[in-house]
Amino acid sequence: MKVSQLFGRPSKNDGAHFKIDSHRLLIQAGFIRESTAGRYYYLPLGIRVHEKITQIVRTHMNDAGAQELLSPVLHPLELWQETNRTSSAGFELMQVKDRHGSDFALGGTAEEMMVDLVRRFNISYKDLPFNIYQFSMKFRDELRARGGLLRVREFVMKDAYSFGTEEQFEAEYQNMRETYSKIFTALGLDTVVAEADGGYIGGDYCHEFIANSDVGESTYFIEDGSDYVAHEDVAVAVADDKNTDEALQDTEEVEAVRGTTMEDGAELHGKPLWQQIKDVLFVDETNDQYVLAIIRGDFDVNETKLGNLLGSHSLRAATEEEVREDLHSEPGFISPVGIARVGEKSGRKLIIVADKSLRTVRNAYGGANEKHKDLFNMNIDRDYQPDQEADIALAMNGMAGPHGGVLNEKRGIEVGNIFQLGYHYTDLMQGATFTNESGQKQKYYMGCYGIGIGRTLAAIVERYHDEHGIIWPESIAPYQVMLVSLARSIDEEAHMQAQTLYDRLLEKGVEVLWDDRIGVRPGEKFADADLMGIPLRIVVSAKSLEKGGVEVKRRSEQEATIKPVDLDWLRE
Repeated sequence: MKVSQLFGRPSKNDGAHFKIDSHRLLIQAGFIRESTAGRYYYLPLGIRVHEKITQIVRTHMNDAGAQELLSPVLHPLELWQETNRTSSAGFELMQVKDRHGSDFALGGTAEEMMVDLVRRFNISYKDLPFNIYQFSMKFRDELRARGGLLRVREFVMKDAYSFGTEEQFEAEYQNMRETYSKIFTALGLDTVVAEADGGYIGGDYCHEFIANSDVGESTYFIEDGSDYVAHEDVAVAVADDKNTDEALQDTEEVEAVRGTTMEDGAELHGKPLWQQIKDVLFVDETNDQYVLAIIRGDFDVNETKLGNLLGSHSLRAATEEEVREDLHSEPGFISPVGIARVGEKSGRKLIIVADKSLRTVRNAYGGANEKHKDLFNMNIDRDYQPDQEADIALAMNGMAGPHGGVLNEKRGIEVGNIFQLGYHYTDLMQGATFTNESGQKQKYYMGCYGIGIGRTLAAIVERYHDEHGIIWPESIAPYQVMLVSLARSIDEEAHMQAQTLYDRLLEKGVEVLWDDRIGVRPGEKFADADLMGIPLRIVVSAKSLEKGGVEVKRRSEQEATIKPVDLDWLRE
């Protein structure tokens, strides 16, 4: 390809205001352009990288025994209704109607489609296990698209789904874990494998592959002295015993003219934050109930853990009106002691969920369900009885981990995930069975495995760039060689020699991009080459030819060397 013919050439002016490096550089270097928020064109350079990433993923998936297919983009809505995911998908489902009035979903994931496909076949235990996968467009009506390709509303995902028995799933899960590690290594990404949230499906197997990056949206923790790595959604922080040897004191209501924050209470009473009870009131719209989450004052409530515990995909903070008028309490002074267990106006029941950390504290203090009134010496079991008690704490940097070490907070970009589905979909979708050894119908046990191609591409740019532009790993670079000719006319020797080299490179099967533009300053050509990040740059100029060859420099290196024009030094 010649730069003079390239659609979507680099431009330093485009995207210069974007703060995230991958977003800015991919636009400036001519790889992507935004259509509407969260939807991107892949330009010729970008699609070459996208397809190379896809091919690496495909090769490793095939080597692992998975089989590629392709499902329709439009999913019959009744399939999503069959699994009740029209309201519980975890993202806004996009829907359309066809000319016949039939309803379809623009697929965000494809579990229903794959199960519907598999149940159309008469499959025996002898055919198991199998893993089917695709590269397909996914649609998610994200509230806020951000960061270029990091959070988008349309994207290509490699999504795979395994079918078999429970025992076969465990082996396939490990197979996919090892395969993903090989994929990301081949792409030049160092990833950590973190325990992650299984959502409302739950299960013991769920991991994210995270590429370290300060711009990533995934927060995870590594524990000192152990191999424990966990996403913040599931990370366990161990609460230390505080005053559990203290004798129980009688409860006492006191005047508390203070603000509504935890710090206000600690300052007014001169007591430690850890001894205060933090009360967070939610409305669980999935189960139509109030949830009072209570936790030790120096911890925060993890809404993901709480939602999973309740089987809820829709938690929201209660409004001040709901607190005052329905439950007759007071924002900032809510207490588990004596709070109404049914909303007077709404009729919603209230359940109390206590974090395990409250077992490490005695004689706690906090609100008394009345403005400017606090209660001293509240104790679990004696003064209030939680309906559920569980780990609902949000881990934070420096806290104690589950194996005795300290939790260290990290950030990164989630580039892949592997996940246990179990019987969730095959329980909900009729006929998702195979014939077992006894001749009986048995439900499939499933797993799913995803890689976002565009997000992976962005993560690679975040990892490989400098102040001048992108530095592509050779395995996915749009071209292997950037040939630059410095000539003021097509009749100059430098241009004619570059034409000869260009033809020779193509004959050798080398992917080459030739900046053949006439009348463009050398500095501009070099700047464009650095922006695009092609691994090897060959410059043909009158000066280099006088020195007996061409000027050669790798994108990752600072200094250039003179090499013979015959290209014998270039590896086959």
